[in-house]
Amino acid sequence: MRDIKSEIIAGLDKIEAEYNVTILLAIESGSRAWGFASPDSDYDVRFIYARKPEDYLTILPKKDYIEWQLDDVLDINGWDITKALLAFAKGNANVFEWANSPIVYRKHECWDKVCETAFKFFSEKASLCHYYGTANSTYKTFLLGEQIRYKKYFYALRPLLCCRYIEHYHQIPPMEFKDLLPLFNLGLPDLDSALFEAIQFLLEQKRVTEEKDLNPQIPEIINFIENECIRQKEISDSLPDDHNRDISELDKAFRHVLECL
Repeated sequence: MRDIKSEIIAGLDKIEAEYNVTILLAIESGSRAWGFASPDSDYDVRFIYARKPEDYLTILPKKDYIEWQLDDVLDINGWDITKALLAFAKGNANVFEWANSPIVYRKHECWDKVCETAFKFFSEKASLCHYYGTANSTYKTFLLGEQIRYKKYFYALRPLLCCRYIEHYHQIPPMEFKDLLPLFNLGLPDLDSALFEAIQFLLEQKRVTEEKDLNPQIPEIINFIENECIRQKEISDSLPDDHNRDISELDKAFRHVLECL
């Protein structure tokens, strides 16, 4: 039987050796980390790496990402620490998700300090715009037909529940879908028992059906997605810009990484 985790770890070792880098964090970022993988879901491995300190002391531009593998099972690529820190500075929701992933393949001893600093740059507005945009794009592109792929429901539902988590708690939303489900008990609009039951049914079906399978629409879910996209657009548009502009702390985090290598 194929040992995927061992393949991933071996791949990370090869990346470090071939590119002469140190991997600071390597995680699962896709449906497996979100908690609604299908039997045929691939592995979306993302990593953040640092070069040797002397490699940053040059006026010549350096490639700031590594694309290692992309096939039917493994999708492995990573960002240089400078690219990741700039993403944190912009409030990029994807990199915050990487830092919060429940599936960690590798973590360097210096990463927790970096993460502590980076989390100060969480932006409610940037995150809401990202999650609303993802949900709305999924809805318009994949969810308007009579037959749809159940997988696509989650690519709208999870971002919208992340929006509601930010709306209620004003914090970075959790990665796993199951940790967002308690929102149904908060008395927020439209999160009623019929919708909750429909989502439970969807979760059960997702675990046993192939990703490409087409299935009938689920009215309770599609109605929620349509209405919530409208509501979250209004909320995100109304929020003030809350970006942390003082990147000096991220510079310190970068230097801390170089000192650890």
